[in-house]
Amino acid sequence: MDSTENDKKRFRRQYGIHLTSKEMFKEFIFPHIKDKLNQYLWVDLFAGEGNLILPILEEFNQDQRISFFKDHIFLFDIHQEMVQKCIDNAISYGIPENIAQNNIMVRDNLLNFPESLKKKGKFPIYHITNPPYLYLGYITKNDDTKEYLKYFQEKYQGYQDLYQIAMMNDLRNEIQNVIYIIPSNFLFGSSISNKFRMDFLKEYQIIKMIIFETQVFEFTGTNTCIGLFSKKQIPSTNMQNFTGIKIKKKGVILNRNFKLNPKYKYRAGSLFDEFIENYRRKNPLKVQYYLTKAEVKQNNGHCQVEVIDANRYEHQEYKRLKIDINEELKNKVKSNILYTKTVDSGSDDGRVGLGIIQDDFIVSGIYVSGNTYRTHPIHIFLYPQLSISHQKLLREYFNSLLEHFRYTLDSEFLTTYKYSNANYTRKYLGLTQIRGLIRTFPHDLDNSGITSLQELVTKKKIEDLIRFLKRFNS
Repeated sequence: MDSTENDKKRFRRQYGIHLTSKEMFKEFIFPHIKDKLNQYLWVDLFAGEGNLILPILEEFNQDQRISFFKDHIFLFDIHQEMVQKCIDNAISYGIPENIAQNNIMVRDNLLNFPESLKKKGKFPIYHITNPPYLYLGYITKNDDTKEYLKYFQEKYQGYQDLYQIAMMNDLRNEIQNVIYIIPSNFLFGSSISNKFRMDFLKEYQIIKMIIFETQVFEFTGTNTCIGLFSKKQIPSTNMQNFTGIKIKKKGVILNRNFKLNPKYKYRAGSLFDEFIENYRRKNPLKVQYYLTKAEVKQNNGHCQVEVIDANRYEHQEYKRLKIDINEELKNKVKSNILYTKTVDSGSDDGRVGLGIIQDDFIVSGIYVSGNTYRTHPIHIFLYPQLSISHQKLLREYFNSLLEHFRYTLDSEFLTTYKYSNANYTRKYLGLTQIRGLIRTFPHDLDNSGITSLQELVTKKKIEDLIRFLKRFNS
């Protein structure tokens, strides 16, 4: 890749820019607005090249386009380069340059909303946009993007992405109808989206969602969706019921009816949350994550244990080493044989779930020599201690239930991970979800109960298994 391409890639990443195609507008957005063209101001506050609004002009004869543009279309972008491309695009539709310049302007609309639009009065605003999306965690770690921290101050504290700032600006300015192209983790994310969903969906009703599990933008691994929203007359925290369309790989289209429950922060796939809440044991297993450097240092001794270092991945494998620890920590490490894989690899045998450390890494433990990362393999420690056979049963139990919910809920309770060419959409399994599912495991059954549980798990009789859990939990 030459320096020019590198500069372009850096520019897109730095500003969270993902340019939208005209084809996306025509296929997925225009059918929803085609009967309302003369009723609104068509606005894009983050317009890029203008492909989410300007194609509307194709519906008008050449002699009508100029007057429609003057009265109905207003486009903005923070970058002069994008504004000029947008003006050139308008000119290609037959709009004179001076008129295009009047309605296409440079402006930072994340900082505040253009009040002049609300004063036009003749038509209400309909905002269609593909706002910038850049995660706060990325912004804070990169010098090129730290300037964007100013957008997350005061009333915007607690939000996690630039697109959330853009949408909250619309909310606070009483914009009635909006269509956004945003990350699909608006629906599927947990900590990155919980506060925002609760605030935004108190004021807006989701009319429809189009969820892409195929790559939409050439230069980003972010999975996206198109959301159609309408402002509620009265704010409420009622259930959100709407139709969703999933555009999956190999041309598969899946229609789904979504029910988002405010009890679970409007996150999709809440039937999984209901299960781990309703089937939690009265005396559940306690779960501890990570074998850390600090713990090893505090328990230094003369017992050698072979581990992998989760912070050192070299030549397609984790570095193996031996740690010197005392007898107590050695017993703790060797008697807890399970680890969790939190990110799908994309292969059929690389899905999230619980695994056995010795089987997958041929060592006794997973050591963290540096910072802890939720996406690394993580050693799991259970209290009270389970026998090896019961831990193996827990692994089967956990993975069987997890795959059951992935199938029945189309993995919607999991956070979507980066786009890839895998046969399925890669997902992230949160540590809270792992702990929650482990807490449903009936570890204190008698021998007869364990035998029955083993049979149900081995034969993957999931519905019978759930009935079994209910009987022993009542």
